[in-house]
Amino acid sequence: MDATPPTLPKQSWTFSRETNADIRRAAATGIYDIRGGGAKRRVPHFDDLLFLGASISRYPLEGYREACGTDVVLGTRHAKTPIELKIPITIAGMSFGSLSAQAKEALGRGATLAGTSTTTGDGGMTEEERGHSEKLVYQVLPSRYGMNPDDLRRADAIEIVVGQGAKPGGGGMLLGQKITDRVAGMRDLPVGIDQRSACRHPDWTGPDDMEIKILELREITGWEKPIYVKVGGARPYYDTALAVKAGADVVVLDGMQGGTAATQDVFIEHVGQPTLACIRPAVKALQDLGMHRKVQLIVSGGIRTGADVAKALALGADAVSIGSAALVALGDNDPKWEAEYQKLGTTAGAYDDWHEGRDPAGITTQDPALAARLDPVEAGRRLRNYLAVMTLEAQTLARACGKSHLHNLEPEDLCALTMEAAAMAQVPLAGTDWWPGKAGF
Repeated sequence: MDATPPTLPKQSWTFSRETNADIRRAAATGIYDIRGGGAKRRVPHFDDLLFLGASISRYPLEGYREACGTDVVLGTRHAKTPIELKIPITIAGMSFGSLSAQAKEALGRGATLAGTSTTTGDGGMTEEERGHSEKLVYQVLPSRYGMNPDDLRRADAIEIVVGQGAKPGGGGMLLGQKITDRVAGMRDLPVGIDQRSACRHPDWTGPDDMEIKILELREITGWEKPIYVKVGGARPYYDTALAVKAGADVVVLDGMQGGTAATQDVFIEHVGQPTLACIRPAVKALQDLGMHRKVQLIVSGGIRTGADVAKALALGADAVSIGSAALVALGDNDPKWEAEYQKLGTTAGAYDDWHEGRDPAGITTQDPALAARLDPVEAGRRLRNYLAVMTLEAQTLARACGKSHLHNLEPEDLCALTMEAAAMAQVPLAGTDWWPGKAGF
């Protein structure tokens, strides 16, 4: 008779292997964990929503024979020259310093081929990106690194960054191994010394001051450029309303699934709200002010597919922005570099290495030998292909719902698979006409 196999002891959910490893690391080093990427925990997201395609009660559009528009105009409220894009998918701000010059060039090339815009990020404007970006948004961050009036005028739009999804209320980090002579010169920093960006702007403390700053930027640029205000997903209703009252043309709303080059792990995982939870309150703020579609809303944080794009637009956004996904499209965290990722103590797809400056793909690095591995022309082509696929996917879903433009998608086209997603998106739980908190229930 076979012996009864031994019962394996259960691992603690509270004190898991990962949790215990973090405790041991903290005890050994006395330093909090710093990493790149976005939140790794599972939170309600666009995958928890489904489209209700047309059948008898709705009339679908026929394949590729009936048009489905994708264009979007950003900055129509005050700017003399709004940004006109062919697709509602933009490239988020990622700095030179965090990324190599080759990566910045590739982002500009890919965005231009796709008919959309890219964004500078912290640290100023590089000629590689400006030269290859038909539409370039210049970020004004609390650090003011590299900021000057000439580059403001050379940009096609200006984005005031108040917060970021991975770290609302916190500033950025750039470790010393990434601060080369060129990066140091652009940011007026010492070479090789860790840098922490400020968490708030030095010359204003609230929405009234921000209104003055927006007017200053408009004066500098002759009222030509749209002014965006970017906020992290913390208090989306009030932050959106205050940004609009301060004079923003566009509000950029970044949820907790948004990435970052480097910050504390505790920030990434425990501050802010999921992207899905942020959209409807922001849209309601715009509606309450009579500004929905007049002030455009760009949503970012974990956008990966055309389905994500279509769902964000159905919930009321005008466009989306991608960062991490764009880097993957360029070639970041490719399994072909697995052996080198393992030498760094990580693995392809973990995104832990972005702050280290030793990215074998040549994207999140300032090492000349590693950066040379990235061909900006080929990487730009890959990004263009990815953006084209996302757009086609979004159009396919919109046609299935009977919509002749992506902006015609609406909450009524969606249902939710979970109670949490239904409550956050304020669309019915599948099989019902109810969601938690719905008026009248």
